[in-house]
Amino acid sequence: MADKKPLVQKTEQAQRLDPQKSTSGDISAFLSAAEQIRPSTDGKGRVVLALDATMSRQPTWDLAVEIQGKMFEAVSTATPLQMQLVYFRGFGECRASDWARDGKTLANRMSRISCQAGRTQISKVLGHARKAHRETPLSAVIYIGDAMEENPDSLGHRAGELGMLGVPVFVFQEGQDRAAEMTFREIARLTRGGWFRFDSKSPGILKDLLSSIAVYATGGLRALTARDSKSDRILIEHLKGNKQ
Repeated sequence: MADKKPLVQKTEQAQRLDPQKSTSGDISAFLSAAEQIRPSTDGKGRVVLALDATMSRQPTWDLAVEIQGKMFEAVSTATPLQMQLVYFRGFGECRASDWARDGKTLANRMSRISCQAGRTQISKVLGHARKAHRETPLSAVIYIGDAMEENPDSLGHRAGELGMLGVPVFVFQEGQDRAAEMTFREIARLTRGGWFRFDSKSPGILKDLLSSIAVYATGGLRALTARDSKSDRILIEHLKGNKQ
């Protein structure tokens, strides 16, 4: 590449995080407290878009590059959306970009990333989101992946922390991995977010739901209700704790 600077800077959080054990009692306590919290937005629309960039994700990486731009198009210029790309791949590589305010900028960054073989690093993603939120509040975290190769209790612990902070995590799962599904659903439950399955052959579903999340991130439930598309109604049901 002509640009000699790294695309994104490796975060200290990603380098230093170690998995934390948690008991079922810990998770229950987090969930009990999180039930008293409702996700809220401050009108700034800050969303972390986290992607599994391991080799199994190569077939749908281009799809993700294309669809993220739709999120920016879905929101009003009066309430601009800011997105940060976080991805992991290879041997322990986990990186976070600067904040982008338009789809073209984010797409350019994503187009320069290639998938590499490696294990999942979802714990680092959740830990980074917690740190980022404490610096400047986040509206939501979106995670797109197909596998989970970590300690479920550790991920539950980190998800519970985000739930306590009122940061919903929306997980989009590709494929049918049952172990991943169980953990992804738990992450969504603990953070009062949502779990969705998507098929690369049906990109419209992913596009519409991501657009709805963008609207929610910038305008809250009121904006979703006002727009009232099918995907908006689905997201509202998830946010209220109902099943799809």
